[in-house]
Amino acid sequence: MGQYTQAIAITVAAVLVFIALIGLGWRNRLRRQSGIAPLPQAPADLPPSRSFEGQYVCTTTADDWLDRIAVHSLGLRTNAGVRVFAAGVLIERDGAAPVFIAADALRGVGRSSGMAGKFVEKDGLLVLTWMLGDKAVDTGFRPRYHQEMKELAELAGALLEPAAEPTGPDAAGEPDFTVTAESAGTTDATPQDTAIENSAPGATPAAPPTDSPAAEKENQ
Repeated sequence: MGQYTQAIAITVAAVLVFIALIGLGWRNRLRRQSGIAPLPQAPADLPPSRSFEGQYVCTTTADDWLDRIAVHSLGLRTNAGVRVFAAGVLIERDGAAPVFIAADALRGVGRSSGMAGKFVEKDGLLVLTWMLGDKAVDTGFRPRYHQEMKELAELAGALLEPAAEPTGPDAAGEPDFTVTAESAGTTDATPQDTAIENSAPGATPAAPPTDSPAAEKENQ
């Protein structure tokens, strides 16, 4: 009996040491990541939108899915719902602060089968790459229903598409109209009339050419 008790005691001690090491490592990670920017606040006037239910996997350093972000509870796996708006993507986590990814902070939308120790079926995870302050991060989310993945990925991916730029004369800030004789108020202006109209205010009109009929009549 004493032999079994000793084995159990050793096992319990090993488990406690293992848990303590994990806690120490997590605390060191929190200290190392203390300079990461706080989570952005979601706009207060977001309209009603469909929520895709599923699991928030975690947030890691971009392209390094073993380097979890510990601050702001971003490294903890929770149930969550995702809603997509024109302003960005809102991840509402159970028991943790929501994660709002503004559209102008979103850098990429992809799919994967594994992330930070979470492995699922092929392309079962939605991965959003975005900027948290000046740090590029990846956030993973798994929809509860796999058939919703395509729609969710398309909605999020649409935020990356640039807005259509206007074309034509108005795009360059130039007036989109053509000056015609009717719009100028004249229909049969002569070169002489044009010269008089274009002269400075108060200036004496130029004399007609000497070889014109009017000049010959005056010389007689």
